Amino acid sequence: MNFHDRVSITIEDHVAHVLLDRADKMNALDDAMFEAIVAAGSHLHHSKGVRSVVLSGAGRSFCAGLDLSSMGNTDRWGSGGNLTDRTHGNANRAQQAAMVWRKLPMPVIAAVHGVCFGGGLQVASGADIRIAHPDTRMAVMEVKWGLVPDMGGYVLWRGNVRDDVLRELTYTHREFSGTEAAAFGFATHVDADPLGRAMALAREIAGKSPHAVRGAKLLTNRTAYMDEDEILMAESVAQHQLMYSPGQIEAVKAGMEKRAGEFVDP
Repeated sequence: MNFHDRVSITIEDHVAHVLLDRADKMNALDDAMFEAIVAAGSHLHHSKGVRSVVLSGAGRSFCAGLDLSSMGNTDRWGSGGNLTDRTHGNANRAQQAAMVWRKLPMPVIAAVHGVCFGGGLQVASGADIRIAHPDTRMAVMEVKWGLVPDMGGYVLWRGNVRDDVLRELTYTHREFSGTEAAAFGFATHVDADPLGRAMALAREIAGKSPHAVRGAKLLTNRTAYMDEDEILMAESVAQHQLMYSPGQIEAVKAGMEKRAGEFVDP
């Protein structure tokens, strides 16, 4: 399945592989790429049977950030270029290109290689988990162009990247490697084969109870904004919905019988 000749999706064994497919431009973000990323994410949100997602880039890089040739086209942010218009729920279009992956009900794993600058870094940060090649070149690039990170990065980096480290990297827009990214909190793991590692992890997750995995993702997304009492209640509500459900019973049986679970998708 192809979206605007920029992004493709293939689905196999409950794993969706989303490929940023503008290799000749290092998957840089132009108007069509923004539209395609948002459309692909929206499609997956309603796709039955998808239990995990891998997000990667074709060719030499994950995503080089904003296509500089489109710098003058402020409509990349949304209708009429008004940044404050909430065109996609709580986000404008550019923010949705990163936030859509965090909003999906199933886990998303980004496999990052080559160049991952600016908006590309924010798109990758929308994933639940990021696996980077050690030599990946990353940067919080926006200040170089007289801008600030504006694609959800400040939401997505919170809790992962230490505040003073984020400030330094933002103010200076200096490059850092995939290995450094793991130390800083931008990456979860470093691997010489990030796509292979991501696919293996996605297949592992796809073998778990999809209701439980989705419930855990929803809890993780929500609890960052809750106080202690709200978190405790949210845990109890989620558990009450799962306990003794067909999926939970099958998970117990599969574990006791040392076999793969046979789950019905949400």
